[in-house]
Amino acid sequence: MIRTLDFIFALFGLALAMPFLMILYIIGLFDTGSPIFVQERVGRHKKPFNLVKFRTMKVDTASVASHLANTASITRFGGFLRKTKLDELPQLWNVLKGEMSIVGPRPGLFNQDELTKARDAKNIYAVRPGITGLAQVNEIDMSTPELLAETDSKMIITLNIKNYFSYILQTIVGKGSGDRVK
Repeated sequence: MIRTLDFIFALFGLALAMPFLMILYIIGLFDTGSPIFVQERVGRHKKPFNLVKFRTMKVDTASVASHLANTASITRFGGFLRKTKLDELPQLWNVLKGEMSIVGPRPGLFNQDELTKARDAKNIYAVRPGITGLAQVNEIDMSTPELLAETDSKMIITLNIKNYFSYILQTIVGKGSGDRVK
């Protein structure tokens, strides 16, 4: 049921938001010259996939988890995208392709060994990663791997249609801080 909702919301979301996405893309061209950011992430069953986002940091920024990046790397437009969470919209393409869900654990990087180990212990990789979820709306990020894995596990165990819509709504109205940067 959730995969069906994901597909429908991603398809209609991309179709309806396309003019807006194009505007953000054009502004991003002026901001960084390269408005789309693609990064290999850990997916379901630990299979790699390429996550797509709007670029919020300078092009030459090191490919590390957001909490390890420096705030000086974030562009002014990138700060706006992060604050409004609009940088996440292109991930609807990942949802449409079946690599992600709208609600699920945020996909980590393959070099985040501590997070991978904590998530392995909680069987988090049995589900598709998501754009938002319980950890995101409660401002729990990848800087606290054990807490994040525990929160992801709780979300997976209790995920139902009501919670699915609740996490989406909480994200839309601005609960949670998005990816933190030092």
